[in-house]
Amino acid sequence: MYINYSQPSIVSFASGDVTGDKVPDYVYLTGIKTPASPFTQNITLHVQNGRTGMVKSVLLRENAGYNPAIFLGDFTGNGVSDILISIATGGSGGIMYHYIYSFLENTAQLIFDFNVYNGQYQYEVTYRDNFKVEVVSKTNNKKYIIDISTKGSEYLNEIYDENGKLKKPITGFVNPLSGLYPVDFDSNKVYELLAYQKIAGRYNADSLGYILNTLGWLDNRFVLQNQYVAILG
Repeated sequence: MYINYSQPSIVSFASGDVTGDKVPDYVYLTGIKTPASPFTQNITLHVQNGRTGMVKSVLLRENAGYNPAIFLGDFTGNGVSDILISIATGGSGGIMYHYIYSFLENTAQLIFDFNVYNGQYQYEVTYRDNFKVEVVSKTNNKKYIIDISTKGSEYLNEIYDENGKLKKPITGFVNPLSGLYPVDFDSNKVYELLAYQKIAGRYNADSLGYILNTLGWLDNRFVLQNQYVAILG
């Protein structure tokens, strides 16, 4: 069978009422697939109104990547499903692109943009004496201390002297979003968001743990509800 790789094809599909008229709509992503590769370009969101048959399309700002996927769920509490789009970048950091669109009354409204999130949630990662790493979340002014004493002597000897003092100042970093998951924490049929960001030390593969932020819809935007730091064992 001949496949024309220059023409868009459907790469993800879901069905549900996203326009608010109680009739299921057809929601799908199209993209141009790369020969002999899972890489997809020109990823575009389409919503076909289940009642009228009319199709509206939205070209995503970041529209190239791997494994594009759709999830339909109510994130705002209005009883109508919103559209969560997830695209893997394929980079070593596991970074993802995520958008959430409301399509109420056939009008596309971007209510979550991963670029806005990444700009809003900023962190500082600083190595301290005595095998500790300090993580500061600037958005909510919270500080966390990670104990790295179990990292192994080879790793620690590169950073600390025999008295546990830093040989030189070292800073780490927190990656952009590497996962955004819908979770209905309070079982009220409205989804919250669970956002993952990797904490890295001297380089990206030097994983120290993850920042886990839970976000909920309040006053027409997603706000931080809870924040956790998960340590890698």
